[in-house]
Amino acid sequence: MSATTKYLASTFPAQRNFATTLWTVILGAGEAGSSQAGEAMEKLCRTYWYPLYSYVRRRGYPAADAQDLTQEFFARLLQRPFLARVGPEKGRFRSFLLASMNNFLANEWDRAKAEKRGGKASFVSLDEESAEGRYVREDICDQQAERVFESRWALVLLETALARLQAEASSAGKGALFEKLKGFLETEPQPGEYAKLGGELGWTSGAVAVAVHRLRTRYRELLTEEVAATVSGTEEVEDELRHLMAALQ
Repeated sequence: MSATTKYLASTFPAQRNFATTLWTVILGAGEAGSSQAGEAMEKLCRTYWYPLYSYVRRRGYPAADAQDLTQEFFARLLQRPFLARVGPEKGRFRSFLLASMNNFLANEWDRAKAEKRGGKASFVSLDEESAEGRYVREDICDQQAERVFESRWALVLLETALARLQAEASSAGKGALFEKLKGFLETEPQPGEYAKLGGELGWTSGAVAVAVHRLRTRYRELLTEEVAATVSGTEEVEDELRHLMAALQ
């Protein structure tokens, strides 16, 4: 576990009320469904396509079959009749996705292959072309499929929060400063590193330390928001974040 994930796992912002989360929108869709619920589900699916793809690959399916499986699975998830069956008892989005995929693999893949041969449209992931390359590069040969899914889920959350943090810095005209400071999000400074960077920036080492602390704090806030989007209540946020950070160990 990196210095950043240890920091994120041990310190959290004070619990607060989050805006309605994406998963809450889906859970509240009811029998009638809604375009808002469909859009929320699509966003979550596109964001978390890769963790499920990795899970299917680790279950032993070849790359081509894993891509077809994951596409067809999400295609069904995005259908309104499916959304109408989603209720509060489905739990957290992470757990719901994994249980749904297991059910799909056990009961529905043969039918899905027949439907694909019949020309039915399928969900097209933006990550399909790069997913297998990433899977091959990652060292997961000794991990169980469920652990692969959870660790990749956690990495997606971290990557999304980091991308948002970088976008905020760029929008504020601080992109160059972000590039100099972002290394300290992943590692603790070595002796003299803050002083060296301060010399480049015309800052004191203390000023650099404050800037890094603020960047880490905002990173943690953004990560917490990403987690909040996948749970059904604010009381679950901190426990879910700790669970996902533990998955990276």
